[in-house]
Amino acid sequence: MVQDIISIRDLEKADIENALLTAADMERFAEKGTTMAQGKILSTLFFEPSTRTMMSFQSAMNRLGGKVIGFSDIKSISVQKGETLSDTVRMMEQYSDIIVIRHPLEGSARLAAEVADVPVINAGDGANQHPTQTLLDLYTIKKEFDTIDGLTIALMGDLKYGRTVHSLAYALSLYDVELVFVSPRELRMPHEVTEHLKEKKTPYREVVNLEDIPKVDLVYATRIQKERFADPNEYERTKDAYRIDKSSIRLLGDARIMHPLPRVSEIAPEIDKTPNALYFEQAGNGIPVRMALLSMLMGVNR
Repeated sequence: MVQDIISIRDLEKADIENALLTAADMERFAEKGTTMAQGKILSTLFFEPSTRTMMSFQSAMNRLGGKVIGFSDIKSISVQKGETLSDTVRMMEQYSDIIVIRHPLEGSARLAAEVADVPVINAGDGANQHPTQTLLDLYTIKKEFDTIDGLTIALMGDLKYGRTVHSLAYALSLYDVELVFVSPRELRMPHEVTEHLKEKKTPYREVVNLEDIPKVDLVYATRIQKERFADPNEYERTKDAYRIDKSSIRLLGDARIMHPLPRVSEIAPEIDKTPNALYFEQAGNGIPVRMALLSMLMGVNR
């Protein structure tokens, strides 16, 4: 297993499968907890707003029997006084055994891992990578379908700026899948991702309209992220590009629907109670998956 989790591309398929197996084993501790991480401290350095990722990491560490320190508001830390990211990380590693960082700048997590002597987990660096979200996504898919191989999966929405779909596409290239990219032309999957898929011989197609989606097993929907747009006009043109509601669900048949959340308008609340909806279970799977990652990197998963 790697010492840090910065990019899904740093992981071999064997690493991913090991993490998924460990997560399945952690299910038995996800409610009642364990003491395997007793005496260990997690630092959560969240330079960007987060609900699910931050709370699930905190919950995972607490259920492992460890403790959590950190911040989620940069107004309360010395960055406001001009402290560099490197110095913040070096300072926090003095107080903890493992660090989870979310930062708006691409490459920030890699920098943190380079300067820290404790394990570092990337909880999202700008529009770049979100590897732990990808691992819980894979865990959710495998739990729902008993396999990942052989599935046809549509990634829909903001494919240009969406770090979750970038990471997921890279990870799925390790499996025998077919991919469908559904987005406005302005928000197509980046060239470097599609080139990687070509190298891996992972078949994919690109469509613009919801009604052009072929029969798929799973739709992975994402919101159009206002905070990633440099041009407000580009956001306004694309913000309501797709919406899954009762009328459009007929096009998707029995396809399961996942979403990294938060959603805005891309999935209607009326879908929540249908058999298609998988996104709340997906969010819940963040607990055993992040318990697995924390325990593995700290060497306490025995």
